[in-house]
Amino acid sequence: MNTTAKRTDSAARVIHATPEAIYAAYLDPTAIATWRPPQGMHCEVFEFNPTPGGSFRMSFGYKETEHGIAGKTTEHADVFHGHFAELIPHQRIVEIVEFESDDPAFGGEMKVTTTLVQERHGTNVNVVCENVPTGITADDHRQGIQSSLANLAQYVER
Repeated sequence: MNTTAKRTDSAARVIHATPEAIYAAYLDPTAIATWRPPQGMHCEVFEFNPTPGGSFRMSFGYKETEHGIAGKTTEHADVFHGHFAELIPHQRIVEIVEFESDDPAFGGEMKVTTTLVQERHGTNVNVVCENVPTGITADDHRQGIQSSLANLAQYVER
């Protein structure tokens, strides 16, 4: 049995907006800084090139000094970088993400695939994270993804 295998986490939500509006929110660094950080965090975008193979680098920082979970890079922040492995307009976004951390539990590349499927009452947004670092608990990660999806809904449904 392989005990070093990393897991896959996922979450989905139907958002009352078009795939075009949601896709645009994924490729706009100002929008990303607004909706992507989970509840209790803020985002700073350092680099963002939303093209196939284009790179990004950003940080999610905790808003409160007492937050209960240590950051991956510093006590109060998760800094990460990566690139866009695939961009299919209005349908699919594949990102390769790597946390900047000295802790090997947060090491390795995580693949984040977001699919957008038009439905009768909106768009089904499905986020699948593969090769999740072992230092991220499944519950915390799912809650974070769901929080980001709720923020995305609030951003594009306004």
